Amino acid sequence: MKLNRRHLSALLSTLCLAIAMPASADVLSNIMTRKKIRVATDMGIAPFGMLDGSMKPTGSDVDVARSLAADWGVEIEFINTTGPTRIPNLNTDKADIVISSLSITEERAKVIDFTKPYSFIRTTVIGPAKDSSVKDWADLKGKSIAVVRTTMQDVELTPKAAALGFTVVRYDDDATAVTAAVSGQATYLGLGDPQMRTINQRAGGKPFEAKLVIKQFPIAMGVKKGETALQAKLNEWIAVNAKNGKLNAIYKKYHEIDVPAEFLK
Repeated sequence: MKLNRRHLSALLSTLCLAIAMPASADVLSNIMTRKKIRVATDMGIAPFGMLDGSMKPTGSDVDVARSLAADWGVEIEFINTTGPTRIPNLNTDKADIVISSLSITEERAKVIDFTKPYSFIRTTVIGPAKDSSVKDWADLKGKSIAVVRTTMQDVELTPKAAALGFTVVRYDDDATAVTAAVSGQATYLGLGDPQMRTINQRAGGKPFEAKLVIKQFPIAMGVKKGETALQAKLNEWIAVNAKNGKLNAIYKKYHEIDVPAEFLK
């Protein structure tokens, strides 16, 4: 087959470009090359992630991320996120990993990969302490439950709503949901224990309490699909620090309870 000069020139240009462009490095290689890890963490979910009096990140997830970076010998950059943007920040390369009270679900596992669990969270339906009308799931019929969009509470309560006759009202982030509770816009909420603590710190003489336990969930770090080297190295780090007690110590410092042994195997 003969090639004319124009076709030959195009072919040579393509070959030269292919030779000049290096193969795309994996995320772990990028982290180690730049000596910095970018961690997506929601700073609005105390005590997992929050800002201290000097507006600096603090919380159990923040300490886990900092400990990881220190052990790997890299700098850390926190990418502030919300519940709904944790996975998009990861999959659009704004962050290398997610360490942000991210519970493991089948739906999320379709779009990202998870590490071994390093923490846990208990989620409940909460309501005013003075309200004694909700003692069982059937008591929620006709009521509205506020949740943060795409969170585990949303995932768990949505199918129950259809079966039990209550309504799920979705907010875009934890701060908005907490404000709705404190202002009286929402009477019942599906939230984790930490958010209830935040609500009660702001609610004054109108505290909330847990009415029904939705579920206890293991929390893991999230990585992009196919980043097996990064996933394996994170799993190795988690296993070591679960065994030596560091992960439990960090959690207990902020949550005042231990991580159940089943979640740190």
